[in-house]
Amino acid sequence: MPQLLLIEDDPIMGESLLDRFELEGFGVHWSRSVEQARALLDATSFDAVVSDVRLPDGSGERLFESRAQAATALPPWLFITAFASVDRAVAMLQAGARDYVTKPFDITELVDKVRTAVGVPSDAAQPAPAEAEEQVLGTSAAMRQLALQARRVAQRARTVLVTGESGAGKEVLARHLHALAHPQGTAPFVAVNCGAIPEPLIEAALFGHERGAFTGADRQRRGYLEQAQGGTLFLDEIAELTPALQVRLLRVLQDRQVQRLGAESSFAVDLRVICATHCDLLQRVSQGRFREDLYYRIHVVHLRVPPLRERPDDVFWLAQRFLLDQARDRDEAPKRLSASARAALMAHSWPGNVRELHNRIERACVMCEQLLVDAADLFEELAPSPPGPELPTLDAFMADAEKAYLTAVLTRCEGRVGLAAQALGISRKTLWEKSKRHGLRADE
Repeated sequence: MPQLLLIEDDPIMGESLLDRFELEGFGVHWSRSVEQARALLDATSFDAVVSDVRLPDGSGERLFESRAQAATALPPWLFITAFASVDRAVAMLQAGARDYVTKPFDITELVDKVRTAVGVPSDAAQPAPAEAEEQVLGTSAAMRQLALQARRVAQRARTVLVTGESGAGKEVLARHLHALAHPQGTAPFVAVNCGAIPEPLIEAALFGHERGAFTGADRQRRGYLEQAQGGTLFLDEIAELTPALQVRLLRVLQDRQVQRLGAESSFAVDLRVICATHCDLLQRVSQGRFREDLYYRIHVVHLRVPPLRERPDDVFWLAQRFLLDQARDRDEAPKRLSASARAALMAHSWPGNVRELHNRIERACVMCEQLLVDAADLFEELAPSPPGPELPTLDAFMADAEKAYLTAVLTRCEGRVGLAAQALGISRKTLWEKSKRHGLRADE
């Protein structure tokens, strides 16, 4: 087991990094000061050091420089630094440091850098065992790898961040994690869309309330956190939480204590919290729209669900599952995909991801009266246009146009044939012949 020295005084970031590196199989010693880190370096042999630059009793840079001057060999040393201190970090690289990350940073990126430094391959570089080949989330390599990660995470992580585009299957992954952690199927799974609950109501919805806590609170109500006791709380669209609620959620994740609105005391909760978003949380942290401490608290383990366009191998697999689901729900024989339907599925870019695929399969099962689903049943825009009326021949069109024009001129000339012939530039005889052929009478 590779040994890692973590030098970080921020309790939230430090605990998050400690949890993540232990999940990755590192033995971690966490120091919150330069003095404590110096003592650990003297007493223990480390395979890598991850150090913040600013510490309460000194500088991580100075500690590195002093160790570099005193020791013949140093373990790979990686710095955590603010963006404004990048120049100093580069100077440290020139002095022998291994690498650095700038705040706010992706914990997975830091883990990969440390793995590379100590010569431990990342999960993505390791061949998946035979059990990971089970088609749980999809048949593509990306989803098989995700299933492997989920198996590890489900038994060890209490807080998970799931990212991915809308409709990609974040809740499906969350339910899979829950099922792996609770195979007996008795623990609750509570799903909450943070963006769908009105802002004035979401605090009471999450934390619950006592009777009389506010106007209209005529009885005690358990919040979603309490309802998920012993199981999993899935917080979708976590980026939509207000700053005040972000603070309260951070406290729950840190202390595992919940206090209802209007209550005088809190109580312990034991649950897994899975947060999901389609937003770039790092960007929101940089913009000041999401709390950095909450970001690191929920980012202990990060699982990304790739969009459907990045895993075309899953399109047919998902389509077949949806066809079987529809057949079971409607108590009818399952439908099959024609060659044209398969070609159309593969040609589509799936901007709506798996949700769009499910909706199109459902539409096809409703609209198609046969057992074989065609491309037009999936994509209405591929249906052939209905035949229009037969086009007239050129002679028929010209005759209709001539009749309409003769009628208009005769009407304007009040039936006076000589005046109409003069306006048309033809003789009276020609006008008479044409009128007769078209069934026109000047007096009408």
